Amino acid sequence: MHFIFSDKAVLLFDFWSVHSPAGMALSVLVVLLLAVLYEAIKVGKAKLLHRTLESLPVSTSQQVILETDRDSASLDSPRVNRMHRRWFLCYFGQSLVHVAQVVIGYFVMLTVMSYNTWIFLGVVLGSAVGYYLVYPFLSMV
Repeated sequence: MHFIFSDKAVLLFDFWSVHSPAGMALSVLVVLLLAVLYEAIKVGKAKLLHRTLESLPVSTSQQVILETDRDSASLDSPRVNRMHRRWFLCYFGQSLVHVAQVVIGYFVMLTVMSYNTWIFLGVVLGSAVGYYLVYPFLSMV
């Protein structure tokens, strides 16, 4: 297999069939935006994890971890139950964001596997633009 310069390609699904230069330009733009979104989700996931760990006091987060090893009788306190629920919701949210990141990452990978040079350049440019735009937000944590 080798990369080709063509304005004809089928991307991801049969209904995303490109047959013209304008269609290819639009497809490159969509793939570029998917790559930017992938980078934004990566940064958002890191910020969400940081915010979650910051919101739990150190002693409380250690208490939640230690409480899982103790009797269930000590888990009946409202504060510990509330912290368990909060930790579970944060973890569940992080899991959903991770699933979105993986799905978009596979979509981007599969578009590159069309071996179309224009699509490949769109992914590379989208990753670069996404990195440039969203990584400064990571330092604002």
